[in-house]
Amino acid sequence: MATFSEWRRRGSAFIWLSGAALAFSLVMIFGLVGYISVKGLGFFWPAPVVELATADGPVLGQITAREPDQVQVRTGNRDVFGQDYRWIPRSAIQETRHPADVVEIERLEYGAFIGRVKAVERGGQALPGAPLDILGQLLPGARDTARRIHRLEKSELTPVSLALEEVRLDLKGAPEAERAGLEARNRTLTERYQAVQARIEALRTQAAADTVTLEASDGSTKTLPVASVLRVIPANRLGTWGKVRVYLSRLAEFVADDPRESNTEGGIFPAIFGTVMMVLIMSVLVVPLGVMAALYMREYARQGLVLRTLRVAVNNLAGVPSIVFGVFGLGFFVYGLGGSLDRIFFPNRLPSPTFGTGGILWAALTLALLTVPVVIVATEEALAAVPRSQREASLALGATRWQTLWNVVIPGAMPGILTGLILAMARGAGEVAPLMLTGVVKLAPSMPLDGTFPFLHLDRKFMHLGFHIYDVGFQSPNSEAAKPMVFMTALLLLLIVVVLNLFALRLRSRLRARMGGGAF
Repeated sequence: MATFSEWRRRGSAFIWLSGAALAFSLVMIFGLVGYISVKGLGFFWPAPVVELATADGPVLGQITAREPDQVQVRTGNRDVFGQDYRWIPRSAIQETRHPADVVEIERLEYGAFIGRVKAVERGGQALPGAPLDILGQLLPGARDTARRIHRLEKSELTPVSLALEEVRLDLKGAPEAERAGLEARNRTLTERYQAVQARIEALRTQAAADTVTLEASDGSTKTLPVASVLRVIPANRLGTWGKVRVYLSRLAEFVADDPRESNTEGGIFPAIFGTVMMVLIMSVLVVPLGVMAALYMREYARQGLVLRTLRVAVNNLAGVPSIVFGVFGLGFFVYGLGGSLDRIFFPNRLPSPTFGTGGILWAALTLALLTVPVVIVATEEALAAVPRSQREASLALGATRWQTLWNVVIPGAMPGILTGLILAMARGAGEVAPLMLTGVVKLAPSMPLDGTFPFLHLDRKFMHLGFHIYDVGFQSPNSEAAKPMVFMTALLLLLIVVVLNLFALRLRSRLRARMGGGAF
């Protein structure tokens, strides 16, 4: 049996230590992802509603946390009680019941209402039948009307409004010869705007005809249009399949809808779209820049003090705090370059800036600068890994240096270049500080890509998942209600990074198979 000194001399101790460090790292990673997943995905599962009998009166809600001496109850009804959550001492609870007639109603405003359905009316007259059944029958039609209103506002009213604003800016200081045409366009757009507005008002009048009256646990009532009800959940009467349907419906809404209630309700689709688009634009910008810089440094620059200094500078650039890049992007891209573009191409719109304010183009350029050292270093390593024999064979066959570089060296180094791209995308997707200065906002009414010419609007501000986490988690006045949203948004951000990386990994594997292997 080997002694401890011999075991250590052979290096076995180091192998076991390395394995333990790897195992500990994996446990930390999977533990973090698992914790985020449980906290985020569990939020959508419909919880039963309890009625707690206390000396101060009954309390209706869902138990969300338990401590030795008190329980946290999500009572909802923010417009009635002024808060969504309450802590109740266990000693004050006299009885716990699960009434079958209690429902959780998700609304467009003020979050959920937890209580009972007292009456459903049309034009001020109560409809006959069980109120909950009548509400279930009216809800699909009312939701369809609400969706039509939303589509009209988003797909017709908003583009016309933006076009009107552009015409108004163009009219400022326009030559006399162009004013007649612009004013005619302004009249046409105004008529279209009024026509769409009239259609929306008609639908709103139709939607306001049906109302539902709800009763809270303290006996107070609330009347609201049926069209403002998103979902009626008889929480204590749902079977397993019913809970699954509610869960999937909530999950789909979270992924595909726009946010509501200061980002604490609804979905985060604009943030998902903005994050993916920003990463793609950044990738398009950073790859040519990084690859060309690496090619010059590896293939053309003379070895010496200048090149060594340049490599040290590139490596150190990767350690610069990201907020410094944000300040640089704000000063150089937004105020400098963007302000110059405004003065040259959009003088009539000043002082309202077009490119002289934050936008997705400036954010992507700033992140491209932040991540370009990663691409340069990875590309240099990949170029160095291409066998010298391949270069010599190409030159021996009569190819020029450029032909050898283009047809032999770069294809051979492509898997390594894609490795740099993967690392750059992972870092770029998670950065928040530079974006806060160069273009990201809490809520963007219009996305950078839509159906309005020129379709891709690089000057527009955008939403980002990382900033959404910061905003909802630390700036929201309703922090308890925002907690699940923070976990779910973090999980989605992780998934997007993984999906983008898998796409790049797949592309790298195909290139590696075509090129016959590589060093990365």
